[in-house]
Amino acid sequence: MNAISDIALNQLFTEARTHNAWLPKKVTDQTLHDIYELAKWGPTSANLSPMRILYLRDGQAREKLYPALAPGNVDKVKASPVTAVIALDEQFYTYALKLFPHAPKISEMFSKDKGLSDTTALRNSSLQGAYFILASRALGLDCGPMSGFDNKKLDEAYFGGTTWKSNFICNLGYGDKTKLFPRLPRLSFEEACKIV
Repeated sequence: MNAISDIALNQLFTEARTHNAWLPKKVTDQTLHDIYELAKWGPTSANLSPMRILYLRDGQAREKLYPALAPGNVDKVKASPVTAVIALDEQFYTYALKLFPHAPKISEMFSKDKGLSDTTALRNSSLQGAYFILASRALGLDCGPMSGFDNKKLDEAYFGGTTWKSNFICNLGYGDKTKLFPRLPRLSFEEACKIV
């Protein structure tokens, strides 16, 4: 298999930025479907795929999010065309027969061990959230992921009476590149990695 082009690598990683300002361009429902259709293929533990997504547009449904946000994030969310709540399903294992059919008892392993279940749901929905960001970028969108919000307030506003819980939120749209600040540094290989 060949490596992807430098153009694709730039779009996904090296030139992609976290956006806080947005152009007045709509994100279509089809694009939101397409993001999921790409992101769902990323690997998860036992293929159990705990990520759930709630897409919020303008209007009353989205306004319920504002009280849960850190003050510095309210304007960023208001300005974006779409905000995705990347959530997890605490009972993700109820889909085990569909997603991991060759091990029919795997759901019992999770249903009987809340610690294992919670850790697996958080870790794997976070992985899937990263796939979501890459899928969004691959389809030409910009992203503004953030964790500056009150999970409990968000969950009460949107997920009461369900098994879904918020992980992080991600604004989506077409970023205004004229309002980006200079790119911040990253750690070098030597600072962040070891080969043993």
